[in-house]
Amino acid sequence: MFRFASLGSGSRGNATLVQSDNTLLLIDCGFAARELEHRCAKLAIDLNQLDAILVTHEHGDHQRGVGPVARRYQVPVWMTAGTAQTDFGKLPDRRLINPHLPAFNIGEITVAPVVVPHDARETVQFVFTCADRRFGLLTDLGHITPHIRTQYTRLDALLLEANHDPQQLANGPYPPSLQARVGGDYGHLSNPQAAEFLRDSDTATLQYLVIAHLSEKNNDPVLACDTLRMAKQELQAKLSLLQQDTPSSWYTLNET
Repeated sequence: MFRFASLGSGSRGNATLVQSDNTLLLIDCGFAARELEHRCAKLAIDLNQLDAILVTHEHGDHQRGVGPVARRYQVPVWMTAGTAQTDFGKLPDRRLINPHLPAFNIGEITVAPVVVPHDARETVQFVFTCADRRFGLLTDLGHITPHIRTQYTRLDALLLEANHDPQQLANGPYPPSLQARVGGDYGHLSNPQAAEFLRDSDTATLQYLVIAHLSEKNNDPVLACDTLRMAKQELQAKLSLLQQDTPSSWYTLNET
């Protein structure tokens, strides 16, 4: 078994579970510990089984509950040296990720950190491999770099940010400074940017394309889905959209 599920995705909190037969990982924890437990229960997950927490970066919607959950369940927390400058409180076991070194293993799952351009100290995203199946997590980045293109290829599943529609962002409620931040090279991917990435990527092996981190004020779910569908029509049946307030179902990667 190799599967993943979102516990919630958006500006009010993000967390993703990745699980194999004998390994359970939590990527980010932007929810309070009690809320995280409630969401995990809906997926029949006991956090006492948790093997590690991986943190992509220090923004609150990704790390708010990391310290409390790590302390409650006594699990190691992996993060880059830049992210580690954040005060998480006393952690039971803090481990540093060097994104310039080869991938590392946590139990049965191989973790490949990928540096992405975002306005945090040292943001990474991840590609996870188990039994030759590959799942890519790619959110919180302002643009696609050549390095990202080389890492996110021949995936079995991709969780991809489509944060905002440029026109809605320009006409929306955000002040100009925040519009510039979100739409800038170190902000978040727009619908057209996500679509362009898909058009230029080898997606022949994708079983799932999961749209994530939609802005509630500067995007529309139908528009986001339509934009990505138009990028590659053959992905239409494989596309789904994450929610902010409820967990997703499990996405199980079939053996190839």
